[in-house]
Amino acid sequence: MSVPWTPRQRWAVRLNVDTPPRRAWDLLETLGPEGLDHAVDVDWARVSAATFEDVAPWRRAALAFDVAAEELLAVELGARLILRGDPEYPDLLASIHDPPLVLYVQGCLGSCPPVAFVGTRVPTPYGRRMVRRLAGDASRRGLTIVSGLARGIDAEAHLAALDAKGPTWAVLGTGLGHVYPAEHGAMARRIVAAGGAVISERPLETRPLPELFPRRNRIVAGLSWAVAVVEGRHKSGSLITARLAAEYGREVLAVPGPADSVMSEAPHRLLAAGARLTATVDDILAALPEGQILEARLVPMAAPAAFAAPTEEEAAVMALLGADALSLDELVQLSGLDTTRISSIMFGLELKERVSSVPGQRYAQKEAR
Repeated sequence: MSVPWTPRQRWAVRLNVDTPPRRAWDLLETLGPEGLDHAVDVDWARVSAATFEDVAPWRRAALAFDVAAEELLAVELGARLILRGDPEYPDLLASIHDPPLVLYVQGCLGSCPPVAFVGTRVPTPYGRRMVRRLAGDASRRGLTIVSGLARGIDAEAHLAALDAKGPTWAVLGTGLGHVYPAEHGAMARRIVAAGGAVISERPLETRPLPELFPRRNRIVAGLSWAVAVVEGRHKSGSLITARLAAEYGREVLAVPGPADSVMSEAPHRLLAAGARLTATVDDILAALPEGQILEARLVPMAAPAAFAAPTEEEAAVMALLGADALSLDELVQLSGLDTTRISSIMFGLELKERVSSVPGQRYAQKEAR
């Protein structure tokens, strides 16, 4: 049976609706739940060092929020609250200049050192291969893999950790009641079932809005000892996460890519600015502070897959290719499978040397052996 929320938790949830995190913390710490019950705009303005014009909408949003319904939905979703200042609140995240007042968490926040992987939503086969290798090896060496559950590099990092039987944390820009993208709902459930966590600072019913995802990126960076960027264009959102990581005093890692690929623009820009070149898991481990305790997991490695027979699902996708070269989006449309599943299938077929990537981020069958 779930434990009812305390007055402090209820007020934290109200403040979290619209009040900036640092101002919300000041209000909760200075006034406390009882003081907030009776405070007026002038009290909010005094404590938060803000204007009446600022605090009036914050206070209205807090008072209007249906905290009882939020508590019931949290029980339904299996989500618990972790407030700033609670023993379970991650120390690394607490050290940034605007840590979330509230974390909604499904699953477990363990003690394995966290490292983030971020990058483009439309990776090349090279990018998928590299993040799978690096995140999988890092997981087997005892690290927690952090990312944002987005399509592309994020999803590949989470899947690599799951395959390595290690923990992974998915940080959402939406509420836990609206996993985005929707096709990653099953992945989110798998992450929780495998001992990882799905995390959000947003109220549970928050739907996707563009301005929420840069805010999410600060949590990805804040939770992690290091942030590795794997592919992205010169205006990639992953550069926001990298910039925040640098501001927080975290290591910024960049995986070099082919010089003629536009998806190499972001990591190469970071390398030129002094990011740590990362090609192996040893590069990642070297970026961790001294004293981090790692417990390697002995996960049996699969035998080399080259020349192995394709599975029934792989064979069906190969039949779609026929003699043509198709893009990932075209394969999604023809197969009816989601992007993550098709990506995984193509990754397996590449390992088995049944398909190859061709210019234009397309796939073609290799000649039968």
